[in-house]
Amino acid sequence: MKASLPYKYITSVKNGKQYVVFDYKDKAGKRKRKWVSTGLPEKCTKKALNEAVEEIVADFADKWNNNQVVFNTAPKKNTEDESEPVVINQELSDFFSEWLTAIKPNAARTTYQCYKRIMERFMKYMSAEYPDVTLADLNHSQIQTFLNYKMDQGLKGSSVKQYYLAIHSAFMWAVKMEILPQHPMDKMVMPRAERHEAVFYNEDELNELFEVFKDHKLELIVHIAAYYGLRRCEILGLKWDSIDFKKKTISIERKVVSDYDENGKPKLFVETRLKTNSTRRTLPLIPHIEEMLLEKKKMDKHYKKLGGKEYSTEFEGFVCCDPYGKLISPNTVTHDFHEVIKKNGLKMLRFHDLRHSCASLLLANDIPMKAIQEWLGHATFNITANLYSHLEYNAKVASAETISRVLGAKKEETPAESEQSAKTETESEKPAPKKSNSRKKKKDAPAESSHPTAV
Repeated sequence: MKASLPYKYITSVKNGKQYVVFDYKDKAGKRKRKWVSTGLPEKCTKKALNEAVEEIVADFADKWNNNQVVFNTAPKKNTEDESEPVVINQELSDFFSEWLTAIKPNAARTTYQCYKRIMERFMKYMSAEYPDVTLADLNHSQIQTFLNYKMDQGLKGSSVKQYYLAIHSAFMWAVKMEILPQHPMDKMVMPRAERHEAVFYNEDELNELFEVFKDHKLELIVHIAAYYGLRRCEILGLKWDSIDFKKKTISIERKVVSDYDENGKPKLFVETRLKTNSTRRTLPLIPHIEEMLLEKKKMDKHYKKLGGKEYSTEFEGFVCCDPYGKLISPNTVTHDFHEVIKKNGLKMLRFHDLRHSCASLLLANDIPMKAIQEWLGHATFNITANLYSHLEYNAKVASAETISRVLGAKKEETPAESEQSAKTETESEKPAPKKSNSRKKKKDAPAESSHPTAV
């Protein structure tokens, strides 16, 4: 909204059409909201929308300056140009729909879908427990009751925390847009998430895993996950132009996520907007992975020639395609990985835990935590430290030895050392042999010294 004017305005979508929404106060100091249609559909060019908005705002400003804006007119229904009070008492479902529409352009697809699912579940609960509560009536106790309900359902603290953050974000937007005078969750305390200790495979378990995935369509994906610790979406987003066989590098530049299209059908989306800036990184090409990639590239050419017109080219250029040219989906990776592990009786873990396995092996071989952060593409050092600091046992041993040496603590004796120590003590208790008289006489004789005695 433009705060430098006596009124504010934003663009918003309503019923599939673009509107300019003006926000101002009437003569009595009550806030009003006026919706003016641009005449454009939701999907229109940026240039057309900007031109329409400029024209509408200029017209509104002219009316405002000439006192032609009607303050107390009752809102008219079924009109595209209507004046109405600020919707502080609007239905919760309408508010959340408005919020989701507002954040969608700047939110990652997975984040948006997560928020959408949370709001749907929150609204389902509110409709059952508090059917008459509107946005203005909602308070922190009702939200807290909902979070407690999710805890009682068996959700972990970390999951309930995600619910809290999503709902908090929605109402923060409402306060920012002056739809609400204050945040209804100000008195609440964020749920405490339990510390997550990652499950991981050691070196022997990983080698066994590689063996059971030999010649499986996920073989390359599993190896890349274990060697590089890449996220599932990052592996599926690899293209051949991301791999430089001459410079021996591999670059993480895009991701593949699963979502639903406008018809509600599952669809794979390729996105170049990654989780954080640190996620976009270039790493050395490991020789073992290079060999597997070269073999995969060779087989892709063979399958394409063999398939002819039946070979899919929708995701041509991507590394993780099946023999028919179709990109392997995130859900397929998760499902097949679990099934193979279960079938072969291996220790159960998620596909994402291969990322943790990579980090644990690096730590076990004395790779600094900062280097691991850059390898995994974590946004901050704290994320890496919080996840893997409990695995850094070598550093703890070194710390114990250092403090022991500094404070002079007695080193714990082994059984052999204890036996030798006891033997020495026994010998020291025996009476000393008598000294010869000649020794004694020699000792009694005054010693000559070429140096004067200090006084």
